[in-house]
Amino acid sequence: MQSAELVDEPPEASDVTAVPAGPGAHLVLRGRTLSSSERRVLAAFAAHVGSAVERARLAEAAAEVEPVKAADRMRTALLRAVGHDLRTPLAAGWAAVTSLRGSEVDFSAADREELLATADESMAKLNRLVENLLDLSRLEAGALTLNLRATSLEEVLPTALADVPGVEVADTEAIPAVLADPPLLERVIANLAGNAARHTPPGQKVLVTASALAGRVELRVVDRGPGLPQAGRGRLFEPFQRLGDTDNTTGLGLGLALARGLTEAMSGTLTPEDTPGGGLTMVVSLPFAEQRAHPQGAQSAGGA
Repeated sequence: MQSAELVDEPPEASDVTAVPAGPGAHLVLRGRTLSSSERRVLAAFAAHVGSAVERARLAEAAAEVEPVKAADRMRTALLRAVGHDLRTPLAAGWAAVTSLRGSEVDFSAADREELLATADESMAKLNRLVENLLDLSRLEAGALTLNLRATSLEEVLPTALADVPGVEVADTEAIPAVLADPPLLERVIANLAGNAARHTPPGQKVLVTASALAGRVELRVVDRGPGLPQAGRGRLFEPFQRLGDTDNTTGLGLGLALARGLTEAMSGTLTPEDTPGGGLTMVVSLPFAEQRAHPQGAQSAGGA
């Protein structure tokens, strides 16, 4: 009876036929002595086995290297982003404070107010960037603390959109409350609206709508910008991406990555859709806070 196995080193036995099957591997056949034609067939088969083993080894090695390469790419992107994006508001705030402290110029009350506003805006921008970095690191480490409760869109939308100009919000009063962490949901909406505003042409508005269906609320943030080619969607939620941004002077490119991470932490989803007529729509889907309190029929507020 014949038996075959793949081994590192061929055994020393009279009833064994061993054929090399690639580096450090041999195909061993136990049983009767093979004829020359059978040995040729075995050698050809062993060559195929050796090629398959080598491909598997290379694939395994590549899989081990990829996380290291990804971490290196992330580190490079982080250093580049920090070198530019954190330095910009820091420099603006520092310049404003330095001017105010100097004695060379006697500023008017209006000029002093403008410099103070610049310093305040720069520090607020710097604080938001640092918060995004910290939240993303907490998400990746699984250390983000959630306080999930019934949250209405009317509760979070005003704060979320306070710093984003040109946003039109459909009436959301009839939309059921969702199960979410209010401050985190505010961050999600603020990041999505800010991203949409950067892609929206002058004179156009970002539109925020909501609908309810089958136990979930879908919040849509709609822009009328150039949209995003399918080829770029695989990188849309990667950190430090600014695909098609019309303004590359602010932000770390963390908005969408953080928005998806926070949404998924609240058992939600964040997906992109094409805006009819051109543009990109980001859809946040979250579960009802009280599943039994609302019918399964559809409710909506506004439309894209």
